[in-house]
Amino acid sequence: MAEKLKIVTKEIKDITPYFNNPRKNEKAIDAVMHSIEEFGFKNPIIIDKDGVIISGHTRRLAAIKLGLREVPCIVGDHLSEEQVKAFRLADNRVAEIATWDDDILKEEMKNVLDMDLDIYGFDIGNIEDIMQEETGIKTHKCPKCGAEWTQ
Repeated sequence: MAEKLKIVTKEIKDITPYFNNPRKNEKAIDAVMHSIEEFGFKNPIIIDKDGVIISGHTRRLAAIKLGLREVPCIVGDHLSEEQVKAFRLADNRVAEIATWDDDILKEEMKNVLDMDLDIYGFDIGNIEDIMQEETGIKTHKCPKCGAEWTQ
């Protein structure tokens, strides 16, 4: 069922976190903040008719940390209370189900080598491992003294 979405701008002070949000967002705030800084606010916060967050608690916290006064929102006023509660859970859970295709990820990473992807939650060690596999050059680090060498 396709609905016509309307993005509205709301003042952050008028957006209320859901009091019983089960998701722990603290570790993701900086990554989302950096994403908003780099790319803009491309994923609106979804709120109910009363301005309570359905989806976007981390985006709200990142926006506050950035000092933003207004953010884009979608008002999900067509959803029943039960649908709102289910969507809060489903929206967060479905992202956890997805996995990465390492071969495609390697190809995509080659195109963004000049960007600092670890600020978006990618582990820089994993990125280096992926890219070393591609080039055949391996960097090693002694766990005791910290000395590094390549092979």
